[in-house]
Amino acid sequence: MNVVLRGDPEMAAVLAGDPEMAAVLAGEAERQATCLQLIAAENFTSPAVLAALGSPLANKYAEGYPGARHHGGCEIVDVAERIAVDRAKALFGADHANVQSHSGSSAVLAAYAALLRPGDTVLAMGLPYGGHLTHGSPANFSGRWFDFVGYGVDPETGLIDYDEVRALARARRPKAVVCGSIAYPRHIDYAAFRAVADEAGAHLIADAAHPIGLVAGGAAPNPVPYADVVCATTHKVLRGPRGGMLLCRAELAERVDRAVFPFTQGGAQMHTIAAKAVAFGEAATPAFAAYAHQVVANARVLAAGLATEGLEVITGGTDTHLLTVDPAPLGVDGRAARERLAAAGFVLDTCGLPLGTPGPGAPRGLRLGTAAVTTQGMGEAEMARIAVLLAAVLREETDSTAARSEVRDLTVRFPPYPA
Repeated sequence: MNVVLRGDPEMAAVLAGDPEMAAVLAGEAERQATCLQLIAAENFTSPAVLAALGSPLANKYAEGYPGARHHGGCEIVDVAERIAVDRAKALFGADHANVQSHSGSSAVLAAYAALLRPGDTVLAMGLPYGGHLTHGSPANFSGRWFDFVGYGVDPETGLIDYDEVRALARARRPKAVVCGSIAYPRHIDYAAFRAVADEAGAHLIADAAHPIGLVAGGAAPNPVPYADVVCATTHKVLRGPRGGMLLCRAELAERVDRAVFPFTQGGAQMHTIAAKAVAFGEAATPAFAAYAHQVVANARVLAAGLATEGLEVITGGTDTHLLTVDPAPLGVDGRAARERLAAAGFVLDTCGLPLGTPGPGAPRGLRLGTAAVTTQGMGEAEMARIAVLLAAVLREETDSTAARSEVRDLTVRFPPYPA
């Protein structure tokens, strides 16, 4: 396989002078093309996005914003950033967009910097229930700089307990309420969170890193009309480059921009911003809308199939691209299950489970997503087969060699980058 993309002789020729690194890139391309990529946070970008990432814009230093840079020679990259901003605003119906954040975590940091001061109380989903590191982890800046209060889920259903959220907000009077999760498989009721924030006199920050691609395709509710600031990634279902962005109302635009630069970041990555613009353009098409809805349909079939095979599907299913499951009914915990599945060519994550004993976060489960395999063209029939094969591997009814062979057959039929 040629490096990066099949049939890319130019890239292969460029890397021929560095065989050690060429081997690494070729190996990763081979791994991606021959395994089932079921990590909920990953996807395959288009060749156009990859081309923008590898463009001469990578050479340009561009601190500041279009028309107000701290370096000369930015007239071309200014156009790229304006295109990205305009496309993001149109795609999500936002007054303002900042596309400079280097990651989803960087975007959350900027949102906090724009709206909060160190020591402020913040209400967010607790980490054992699916909250992100930036939602108050003591190992993260968020847990060190702010006083986080965590809300959870109903112990019977696994769904957000909005009554608990409201009660906590009334009792603790946070300066901000954060809604969003890395493992919650259901749609979030942004209107309910808006009401909670209003009653507490708090800002509402939506961390939409996971569902934002579904929002772009009309397959999930849009947080923009409800949140003061929306933080998101541009990869995952959105299928763009690794990076972040912020969306906000017009009156917060200056505060958000200054929180990104100069407060939390320096020079913008102009090649990544150009790639974001490409992805936003692709996400505005009917083809992407069809893709987003297929991602959800695939996730629901995969969830149903895994439930039929005996795994416990948290919340009983999914509304989104991701699902979390407990493999314990098949006699294995999440960590051991991931290792067993990896040997068979399944690439997925472990996660904490919000229900069960001895408490939140244990036993460990599995988090799966359907964004990447849907990009490859797999549909509901393939999801049903994946569920059966995955369960057979966990029950050790199929050895890893036989399962790996079937996985390779699937990926040959549905390559991420067809020749």
